[in-house]
Amino acid sequence: MSIKLTKIKEERKNNKLVFKMENTDVAFANAIRRMVVEEVPTLAVEDVEIKDNNTALYDEMLALRLGLLPIKTDLKSYKLKSECKCGGEGCAQCELKITLKGNKKGYLKAGEAQSADPKCTFVYENMIVVKLLAKQKVDVTMTAILGKGKEHAKWSAGWAYYKKEANVKVGKVENAEKIAKACVDGVFSLKGSKLEVNQDKVNDSQLLEFYADLDKGIEIDYTDNIIFTLESWGQLGLKQILDESANILISKCEELEKAL
Repeated sequence: MSIKLTKIKEERKNNKLVFKMENTDVAFANAIRRMVVEEVPTLAVEDVEIKDNNTALYDEMLALRLGLLPIKTDLKSYKLKSECKCGGEGCAQCELKITLKGNKKGYLKAGEAQSADPKCTFVYENMIVVKLLAKQKVDVTMTAILGKGKEHAKWSAGWAYYKKEANVKVGKVENAEKIAKACVDGVFSLKGSKLEVNQDKVNDSQLLEFYADLDKGIEIDYTDNIIFTLESWGQLGLKQILDESANILISKCEELEKAL
């Protein structure tokens, strides 16, 4: 029996996707989650050459901020240094050069950086790098490389989590108004004196057990289906992250099969 995926909602502005997984178990869902967080490669700044920096930020803090800025990643154009033909010495296929200069009073933002590859720039252009005062300036050259989240969080493609699908049933409750008032995530609402369930809010709620404890009239049971949530930091698209996760998992299974 094949796994069935059903999209529940997609928030493109927030780089968030929620879908339902049927005919599978938590072991498989967790394997995909780990591929997303730890194995899908992305670009991130690894080395920073600081030519000038007399701002309030020490060189180390400036480099740290630059390293954590997500970069749009083209996986077809770049390779991991361990897999590159140059043997890790550094070339156009495994390194990306980015420069950032500023000498005007005000905020220096990520969008002012100049990338050697127009396809691979900082995701959030308005993200502030440092504040410049009068006569202060910054001149840095960055080297970005592909890496994986298991090596450092700056290379993580996004965040993923899952939970069992919940069914919420409302029977005879003692104080519907009290429950509606305690509900801060929109799962319940009052219609007259009757408590109603908003099904579109159930999957997002982390408080279902709390609501069940408030009144015996609220029942919650869980199916074998899994609600999977994926959030991208912006380096890669949501579908691309899932495709890469699946391909990496298949590759690992094939390696294990050969080893056996």
